[in-house]
Amino acid sequence: MITEVLRYNEENESALRKASQIIRDGGLVGIPTETVYGLGASAFDARACLEIFKAKGRPADNPLIVHISKPSEAEQIAHTSSLYYKLAERFMPGPLTIIMPKRDIIPSEVTAGLDSVAVRCPVHRVARRIIELSGVPIAAPSANKSGRPSPTTAQHVFNDMNGEIPLIIDAGACEVGVESTVIKITENEIILLRPGAITVEMLSEICENVSVSSAVTEELKAGEVALSPGMKYKHYAPSASLYLVADDIDFISLVRERALSENCAIMCYDEEINDLCSITLLPIGKRDDIEEQTRRLFDALRRADEIGASTIYAHLPSKNGKSLALYNRMIRASAHKIIGGKNG
Repeated sequence: MITEVLRYNEENESALRKASQIIRDGGLVGIPTETVYGLGASAFDARACLEIFKAKGRPADNPLIVHISKPSEAEQIAHTSSLYYKLAERFMPGPLTIIMPKRDIIPSEVTAGLDSVAVRCPVHRVARRIIELSGVPIAAPSANKSGRPSPTTAQHVFNDMNGEIPLIIDAGACEVGVESTVIKITENEIILLRPGAITVEMLSEICENVSVSSAVTEELKAGEVALSPGMKYKHYAPSASLYLVADDIDFISLVRERALSENCAIMCYDEEINDLCSITLLPIGKRDDIEEQTRRLFDALRRADEIGASTIYAHLPSKNGKSLALYNRMIRASAHKIIGGKNG
């Protein structure tokens, strides 16, 4: 199969119409969103959704997120609640995924056999327009090989999916850079399963009963069912071994020493570049700019592999506010390899 990459042109929707036709015909398309690029298929087509798992090498027990073009379309695929609509009014369209009891129209292949479905309405106009033109909700995990860093550009998708899918729509780099916040809701409770741009603090403004799953910061327990994508022990990982350095360790001294004997790359803050000028660096933004660090994370991990690094060293993010999403992705990518802190 030859994979075609078409650049989105707001004056000509021909690329989007081609993408929607492929989806209607049961095919897969690489689709841009504000979070990361997704690998989309009709959420009503069980066979097409199985092709997503095949193309990604994705475990069958890892559920897919279903994307809709407007919040009210959730009624077709899920049993909604008043809390859903309160959240939708505040955060949709946007980088929020809400897990609710599913309707029978959604195949079990989409939900990994669970009786719930994850629903998201992206704010990215290209993603929403493809859904509209397709006439069906679109099941779309990240458009990368399973376990690899998620794709934030069309080139990332092409690097992983060339020959696996017929088309990728290129709409430039993703604005957020990590996957959506995933929550499970009841009538009056929110459980955070995967952090993202919508934070615990923001959710607490809508519902006073917000809790965070232990799987957000810890390893998934043996036998525990993954209710959300990204809950597996190791995820988002480069080929190189990633080590996270806690604040009680002198980062500059450590990486200078390791660089003498290791083929390593350093994910550093912009302020540290001059102190590490003789080492292979992957700058990810200013120390206090969490949004920029998040946006550049997956690209930095992919670049480490492109330059052939064997190990990567990076700062361990905090678990507070917007930084929780960065922490979650980095501990998954590192398989919880932390230097310093409580790990010694």
